[in-house]
Amino acid sequence: MIGTPLDGPQGGNVLRLYHLYRLVIGLLLVLLISSNLDERLLQVAHPELFHHGSWFYLILNILVAVLVHHPKPLQIFSLALVDVILLSGLLYTAGGPSSGIGNLIIVSVAVANILLHGRIGLLIAAVAASGLVYMTFYLGLNRPAAASQYVHAGALGSLCFASALLVQSLTRRLRRSESLAERRAAEVADLQALNAQILERMRTGILVLDPQQQVLLANQSAFTLLGNPALTGQPLAAHCPELVERLQQWQQNPTLRPQDLHTLPHGPLVQPNFVALTGGGRRGILVFLEDISQIAQQAQQLKLASLGRLTAGIAHEIRNPLGAISHAAQLLQESECLDGPDRRLAQIIQDQSRRMNLVIENVLQLSRRRQAEPQLLDLKYWLHRFAGEYRASAAPNQILHLEIRDGSLKTRMDANQLIQILTNLVQNGLRYSAQCHPQGQVWLRLFRAPESDLPVLEVRDDGPGVPAEQIEHIFEPFFTTETKGTGLGLYISRELCESNQARLDYRGGEGEGGCFRITFAHPRKLTQARHG
Repeated sequence: MIGTPLDGPQGGNVLRLYHLYRLVIGLLLVLLISSNLDERLLQVAHPELFHHGSWFYLILNILVAVLVHHPKPLQIFSLALVDVILLSGLLYTAGGPSSGIGNLIIVSVAVANILLHGRIGLLIAAVAASGLVYMTFYLGLNRPAAASQYVHAGALGSLCFASALLVQSLTRRLRRSESLAERRAAEVADLQALNAQILERMRTGILVLDPQQQVLLANQSAFTLLGNPALTGQPLAAHCPELVERLQQWQQNPTLRPQDLHTLPHGPLVQPNFVALTGGGRRGILVFLEDISQIAQQAQQLKLASLGRLTAGIAHEIRNPLGAISHAAQLLQESECLDGPDRRLAQIIQDQSRRMNLVIENVLQLSRRRQAEPQLLDLKYWLHRFAGEYRASAAPNQILHLEIRDGSLKTRMDANQLIQILTNLVQNGLRYSAQCHPQGQVWLRLFRAPESDLPVLEVRDDGPGVPAEQIEHIFEPFFTTETKGTGLGLYISRELCESNQARLDYRGGEGEGGCFRITFAHPRKLTQARHG
């Protein structure tokens, strides 16, 4: 089977060099006969045939170079065979091996064995060696002086086979090297694709910065944490100055642990880490952005679970004396012997006993919270029903407004837990609104988020809002700014939302009123998650 060991660009380059080589030989032969130097330099046996053969060799090679650009293996074999035969004929007309044309035949055989391999290449060498010996023998019949060139012709024939074998050995090694390089390149490309896929799916944000703090590379998590999908090629300071400050602090003292930060106003808490890159003669910085909100939340859950188990163990021992204290305070308060200040002290004891009992109840609720049982809810209908029931039991100075966009908005959620969440949020909103106005007002606004197409419920009030320095702490357990609060209401509300694959966020601003937003899950998505 005829084949080419060198395919692609290298095989094309060799073929072009072969064309050029034959054209140069043809031009030299034509110049030689045109200047009549052939009679002085060569012992031409047949001058007229040599002249015609030289012109024919040049014209044929010009046509081949113009017409043949991407030959098939059989065409390459035919071209090499014709070239060897023509050079053998020129060898005969030029006076035999002493003319030097035999050396040109060896070069043609070598080039042909670069383009061809195996037995087909050796066949070209055999034709060349046979041509050299036969033409020398045939020339010796007519010219006795040529008979002394048999040894020279035999040596040239042997060199044809030697060059063919040597070139084929070299091309086989080159072919193996190319094959190995291609396999290595394919493996490297696969590894690069795998690394890129791993980087894209990592939850840790990764940034690669140059010495000027320009972003060279960023994965999808980094885009999400920094809130910008067009970071690449831009300075980091334009998107997150606080992260640049952490980087500068690390550069001044790499032993210090960088402080946590919020890369987005309402985004998660992020822990940055930095690594210097010095490989390949280039300096840069590798930045890792770790979302530690989930870790902090898990730590809080473990803490509350431990606290719940502890509280459950001592609740009986606490409640009995607490009940006795509360009952005694109540009896003291009913006594006619107490004056006003003593009654006030008894009331304080009773109030603090109730607060302590409420704290125990809330912690116990965390430890024994039942599993959510989501059901399909039409939020528009359900919210009308909730608002009606709440208004019926609300105080006269408490107003609950309802704003619902047209269209059906459905989700899957535990209705009892949603009642608990909304009751807590509405009560908080009414209480803070009443601090600034004669009557407390809360607006419930239900709509579909345009960017995610998910149902969203906003609970908004016209109170003072949450100070900026307290926003990141309002969902932490036991964080409260009131003397009578337990600090567990918002934490429990967020936990209940997450157990139903919903999300509770704060979107208000100081002096603009408070706004809590519940983003519900898609009903089909929640169904798949529950069955997965």
